[in-house]
Amino acid sequence: MSSKVISADLLAKMFLAGAKYLENNKDYINELNVFPVPDGDTGTNMTLTILSAAKELNSVSEQTMETVCKAVSGGSLRGARGNSGVILSQLIRGFTRVASNYNELTVAVLDEAAQKAVKTAYKAVMKPKEGTILTVASGIANKAAELHAAGCEDLGEFLGEIVQAAKDTLATTPDLLPVLKEAGVVDSGGQGLVEVLNGAYDMFMGKEIDLTFNAPGKKSEKEQPKEELRFSYSAEFEVILNRNFNIKNEIDFKEYLESIGDSIIVETKEGETVRVSLNTNDPGLPLQRSLKYGDLNDIKIVNMKIKQNDKAPKAAPAPVPVKKNEPKKKYGFIAVSVGDGLSEIFTSLGVDYIISGGQTMNPSTEDMLNAIDNVNAENIFILPNNKNIIMAANQARDLTSDKNIIVIPTKTIPQGITAVINFVSEYEPSENEEAMKEGISNVKTGQVTYAVRDTVIDNHEIHQNDFMGIGDSGILSVGKDRDEVTLEMIKALVDDDTELVSIYNGSDVSDEEAESFKAVLEENFPDIDVEMQPGGQPVYYYIISVE
Repeated sequence: MSSKVISADLLAKMFLAGAKYLENNKDYINELNVFPVPDGDTGTNMTLTILSAAKELNSVSEQTMETVCKAVSGGSLRGARGNSGVILSQLIRGFTRVASNYNELTVAVLDEAAQKAVKTAYKAVMKPKEGTILTVASGIANKAAELHAAGCEDLGEFLGEIVQAAKDTLATTPDLLPVLKEAGVVDSGGQGLVEVLNGAYDMFMGKEIDLTFNAPGKKSEKEQPKEELRFSYSAEFEVILNRNFNIKNEIDFKEYLESIGDSIIVETKEGETVRVSLNTNDPGLPLQRSLKYGDLNDIKIVNMKIKQNDKAPKAAPAPVPVKKNEPKKKYGFIAVSVGDGLSEIFTSLGVDYIISGGQTMNPSTEDMLNAIDNVNAENIFILPNNKNIIMAANQARDLTSDKNIIVIPTKTIPQGITAVINFVSEYEPSENEEAMKEGISNVKTGQVTYAVRDTVIDNHEIHQNDFMGIGDSGILSVGKDRDEVTLEMIKALVDDDTELVSIYNGSDVSDEEAESFKAVLEENFPDIDVEMQPGGQPVYYYIISVE
């Protein structure tokens, strides 16, 4: 297709096509993740990020270059999840900052936008690493500059060369990151960016593309195991509506619930309250969204897997809504956590708001912003408790102007717990920030999970369903016996200065199994205090803190 300009309408379709290609290939992108852990990660995070932008774009009534750019930029920034999603949102942000100034896009404009996109994304990353999505974005920008300087004006030729440059650069990522070469894969975030470009290019060239999207988190019936529950939790609660609730809010609310669960019932009573029930895998998400519309009441959450096994259900801790008309307190805390036991530990330590999420589902920037809105404090500390959530927390901080947001870069749950313990209410914000950062630097963390595929990492040959002990800097132990793998990992973490080993057992470890393993540890480490607490977290059988 020969053309020298891209209109706002065509740009919107190209963006949606890119989003569709990313959604179609998210499972493949997930499989490229170097660590073979059972979580959604890159493909899922990038897809949820871009689908947030796509939803915003589809709500634009009059498409001009300015409205299209504003929609995709704002939607991706708020919907960004995980490091890959945040970087994608920053690339989109930089691109649209340039594109929004023009009525039509030419090769010259696309070159300028590509340069701005790369600069914006690199600036957002504290320690940029080559061999990642950033490298692929740089390859695109370099090719754009080269083609523009050579006098290329035909967009068909230009975009075709850009896509090929992205693919060529992606192929070099294993040479830049040894961990990729060891695992025999290309960078997953870079692959995601290539899929977006593939879709945009095919749309530009006139290919017919279905632009309907699946609801995030939903799978077709064919994908559901016949013997397993599709959703783990049953949630029931009441929302006491605020005065601003309207029919559009109700439609948006129902659409959101449909994207995270099924068996959904929403009953509005006399325009004052809404009774909600649904099945979902993350009961914290509907509770958080509901706080936008009013106060929560009469919350009931049942773990249906536990109920199936004739075990007593537990209620998940609910977010505490802001008490209206009260003065702001000096300090507030937001923590990301998953598992009843871990969340209860955080709330008992004074955390105001728990964002449900973690390794299996990274919360979005918007989730962070909603939490910030619901903590009535001048200074708010955010504890991401996962290295893949820190950038979303930083992005929420940068989008907040009426409160002082301080992100403590906690990469694990034990670091988050230690950070709160090191907080002193009499300190100034900067003093607390320094004390908490110093505290988390003294914590070693280990986590035990299982492998979802065969691979080789950190000189460990790993087979599907092997147990893995993962430390702060890599895999420490691998094997067929869960307790042996955990013990070997802890031995690698302790040293002559170790005084305490704290263990949080997950939802798949019974209290009896946990106590039995505690006895093994006490026998192996007679001079070290060993504490065992129920964490209730999924995916990870044990989370261990060594101090």
